[in-house]
Amino acid sequence: MPGITYPDETRFAFGSGVTCLTTPAGAVLLNPPRSERFARLTSGQLQALKALNVGPATVSELCGSSASEVGALLDRLVGGGWLTVTVRDGGADLYSIRPFGQPTPRPAPQSSPSLLSKFAVLHRDSVGLVLEHPRAWCDLRIHDPRLLVLLDGPRAAGSDVPSGVASQFLADLQWCGVLVAVGEEDREFETVSWSAPDLWFHRRSTLGERNITWDHFGPTKWAKGQFPQPPARRPNYPAEPIALPVPDLDANRAQDPTLTAVLEDRVSTRTFDDARPITVEQLAELLYRAARTRRTLPVDTGEELLSRPYPSGGGLYELELYPVVRNVAGLEPGMYHYDSFDHLLRPVAAADSKAVSQLLKPAAATLTGGAEPQVLVVMAARCGRIMWTYEQISYAAILKNVGVLMQTIYLVATAMGLGACAQGFGDTAAFVAATGVDELDECSVGSIIVGSPADA
Repeated sequence: MPGITYPDETRFAFGSGVTCLTTPAGAVLLNPPRSERFARLTSGQLQALKALNVGPATVSELCGSSASEVGALLDRLVGGGWLTVTVRDGGADLYSIRPFGQPTPRPAPQSSPSLLSKFAVLHRDSVGLVLEHPRAWCDLRIHDPRLLVLLDGPRAAGSDVPSGVASQFLADLQWCGVLVAVGEEDREFETVSWSAPDLWFHRRSTLGERNITWDHFGPTKWAKGQFPQPPARRPNYPAEPIALPVPDLDANRAQDPTLTAVLEDRVSTRTFDDARPITVEQLAELLYRAARTRRTLPVDTGEELLSRPYPSGGGLYELELYPVVRNVAGLEPGMYHYDSFDHLLRPVAAADSKAVSQLLKPAAATLTGGAEPQVLVVMAARCGRIMWTYEQISYAAILKNVGVLMQTIYLVATAMGLGACAQGFGDTAAFVAATGVDELDECSVGSIIVGSPADA
């Protein structure tokens, strides 16, 4: 049978989302936005398509007396990415090729050494093990863990998988783009510069061949009815709060520089004046203008959205601010949580704690002469707030919200005559140690330095 080289037990089935409509003269395959028309089909080919509509089938179950005709049809279906192929041996499933895009032509067998692509990701989902590659056209579901040793390459030792099946598996790994020639990914800037988590995250959190519909992607509210929505307001830290003065926004409207002036004057400040540090009143105004909660918006039973001065995906506002204070006039050093609902600072950790020192230390790499910041504002995400609503894109949305809030703080600081400098990294372990939170509930996702700028 041309092109079909799988063991006799191999099962073929229409891929997830594929619909096959048959007529007396042909068929149409649909998997929006893709479609393909099959014209002038023989009766044997039509019977094979009808059998596939019922469920998975082997080649012999599909062929009947029309082996060559059905074989040609299967070649076209597999080559078009319409079929899931499940390779079996001894009555047991070994692995499945699950297409979500257009397959590439099968490559010629490699004579040079090969290995697992650095971008390949093996993980477990609710069904079992899945091998993914962010640039591949399919996923491989591995049903038999004996195959895992073969991921180390064709010369891997210790596998008791039959040699014929092992050879077929390795050939499919190459076809699917998971197995590559040694050195192939080390020659070009594009493949060397991308890391596996960055590329996988990029493809997993965007629309494309893998995600072409809103099924299990975007604002699906998948958790509704299963779990309560995490509340908009986090539990208070127990220490006595510190009330903050409320700025006069009417005066700000009248006296602030124009938006154009603020945009043009904004810079990243790396030298601050410790002799004249930022005051508690200035810090209070900055927090109030950039990040206070203006109102709560109930939308359904057990659901609530918020309004703050900066935009946030879905109105969910998962970000919390933690000013880590070293030098603020009128405020004791230490780590605080900004209660955006009541405009308060709630003490979290002492200034002399190891965790607070670890939070401040990376920021010194950004400032002139390795100076420590007057205030480091750590941005943390209460991830459940956004993950309750969004699928796959939750963390990507969080990072976008971090950028929005950073820019808002930059602009408010510029309007106030303060300096600011965003950070590209921070110590997530130190944040957990300082706050005592579970990182899966709340984690640091960004930070920005603020303070009184030194004279130019």
